[in-house]
Amino acid sequence: MCITGLKEDGTNIIANSLHPGATLSTDIYTHNSILAAALKILRSSGIENILKLLAKNVQQGASTTCYVALHPQVNGISGKYFVDNNIAEPSSHGKDMDLAKKLWDFSINLTK
Repeated sequence: MCITGLKEDGTNIIANSLHPGATLSTDIYTHNSILAAALKILRSSGIENILKLLAKNVQQGASTTCYVALHPQVNGISGKYFVDNNIAEPSSHGKDMDLAKKLWDFSINLTK
């Protein structure tokens, strides 16, 4: 069961997903060794400064999370994907119901 199954069961739970955007001004990437290594290469090459111009700052990165959680226009909307404070089309992975089921089952096992 995932959000689709919850709707079918009549469960009154709202669940949405979102992409906060790339934020290079935090240490969030240091917890992933691959991303940390990539960021180290970018820093040494000077490309990081260019990427910072394209990336979001912390406030911009938090904007979609706050919007989805708090804005009255989103009240009652469930099962959607948001980017930059708008409903967006998820990737093919995001629409893959078999993958969603595997993620749901994996998450259930983690919380037992």
